[in-house]
Amino acid sequence: MNTLHIIGVILTFIVAIEHLGIAGLEIFGKPETQAKAFDMTVNFVKQKEAKVSMANQGIYNAMLGLVIILSYFMFSGVVLTNVWAILLSFIVVVAIFGGFTATKKIFAIQMLPALIALILILL
Repeated sequence: MNTLHIIGVILTFIVAIEHLGIAGLEIFGKPETQAKAFDMTVNFVKQKEAKVSMANQGIYNAMLGLVIILSYFMFSGVVLTNVWAILLSFIVVVAIFGGFTATKKIFAIQMLPALIALILILL
């Protein structure tokens, strides 16, 4: 395993942990913190429908982070690389959509680390 690949593995774990953190914020965060993090108004975030929607989205992020971590222990070699490539590609695509539709900071916070990790694990 070359140095760039090792950095890719570490960055992939960071991406997974980031998604677990985002999930925690979406599910359990205080409305003021959620509003600031996701560029929304506090009044919007406090609405029941918004809370339910954010919690639902949080579960998806939690499962994504968990699958990235668990796959490291379930697979190895080319299979692990392919699984991670698929998951990181999903994150890149979803982050592009979110960057255009929700907030531009998603490009830097979610898309860029996932894209760099993807490139490095494929080297």
